Amino acid sequence: METFVTNVPSPVGPWAVEGTAEAVTAIYLPNQRRRSSKGTPPRAVANVAKQLEEYFNGTRRRFEVSLASVSATDFQRDVWGALTAIPYGEVRTYGDVAVSVDRPLASRAVGNANHANPWPVVVPCHRVVSSTGLGGYGGGDEVKRFLLDLEGVHY
Repeated sequence: METFVTNVPSPVGPWAVEGTAEAVTAIYLPNQRRRSSKGTPPRAVANVAKQLEEYFNGTRRRFEVSLASVSATDFQRDVWGALTAIPYGEVRTYGDVAVSVDRPLASRAVGNANHANPWPVVVPCHRVVSSTGLGGYGGGDEVKRFLLDLEGVHY
């Protein structure tokens, strides 16, 4: 199945949404630049791109999207599910997320699952922080701070 890519501008650089008419296969961070496909984005891609634009301009807090099935471990799927339960404007530590998926000693593995998340922002891995500070982010500290600031979390 062929995928389509469209870029979405943000104050920290362009994000890219990849997918088909049915579902989004990936969202790429600004440092993972992807060239937009030619033509009109399919329905699912256009829908997520519009929702991301609304999020970046502060008018959207929740996403209604169709996410494609991707190759992942059960643990990764559990972590990604836990991330979607973190409310807009709130953060959890890696340890909090580990406890929420019944793996209290797996804080570092939670970080690895966050890094493997194919749908940043929509599956809000940016809302997970270290117990001692900001923690890591595949898009870099500037992008993570931007997303948290946008949600009113000044970390």
